[in-house]
Amino acid sequence: MVRMSEAENACVELVADCRLRATTDLLAHTWDPVVLMALRPGPRRRRELRAAIGGMSDKVLTEVLRRLCAHGLVDRRAFAQAPPRVEYALTRLGRSLVDGPMKALGDWTREHGDGLLDAQEHAAGVL
Repeated sequence: MVRMSEAENACVELVADCRLRATTDLLAHTWDPVVLMALRPGPRRRRELRAAIGGMSDKVLTEVLRRLCAHGLVDRRAFAQAPPRVEYALTRLGRSLVDGPMKALGDWTREHGDGLLDAQEHAAGVL
């Protein structure tokens, strides 16, 4: 018999407050992982982020950056100079997410992504 740890048991009992749910929510927003990966090389300004990512509106970038800052994954640093300059960078927590689970997910995708797409195409043809 496998016994759950106290933390795992709390996660089952309190789904709304579950750490796992809070963590997976980070990847549920389409652009969050993309912005995190765009910040992996180092601090960037907004226009540099948009250029690196492409296809993202300024409004969506603003929402994503606010959300990632609020989650403690990205740091916003404003420089007192003219013209004003603001840079965004991964925090230690953000870097641990990018270099840990997101890297593992990327490795899994490279290994199994074709099989995943094949299965989705097959399912679409059956339905």
